Amino acid sequence: MNMQTDTNEIKIEPATLWDVGAIRELERVCFPQDAWPLLEMVGVLSLPSVLRWKALDGERLVAFVAADVRRSQNVAWIATIAVHPDYRRRGLGGRLMTLAEERVETRAMRLSARASNREALHLYQARGYEQIDVWPKYYVGGEDAVVMEKVLGVDRR
Repeated sequence: MNMQTDTNEIKIEPATLWDVGAIRELERVCFPQDAWPLLEMVGVLSLPSVLRWKALDGERLVAFVAADVRRSQNVAWIATIAVHPDYRRRGLGGRLMTLAEERVETRAMRLSARASNREALHLYQARGYEQIDVWPKYYVGGEDAVVMEKVLGVDRR
């Protein structure tokens, strides 16, 4: 494992169904309680309304983002974003979020995070996301989800 890899050397490219195994493993590492089941991950990797990218350090998949575009609502949801713990705090999550925000072509981007996930909530706030709702007992174990939104300014009515 190369801990010194510069995030600029990390390659970002579209993710495909062929990546399902590596992405599921990344999800298990990042979200032990909340990793997506296989069937849902297959949907994220194959539905045409979902845009998805992976970050590779050489051949190793180290981060992933999926944005579910809901054109009828003029909003997109970051369905999942995961950065391997060895690659956090280097701007990689921000690079993936920027890419998703630029490509969704909607008025707003939304996401949810565990109320206890202060690191993620801080990142989202720093990127211009504001809390718009709380979903009580949304996550496994009964924890609330904080729902956040960023206005992107693309008017697609």
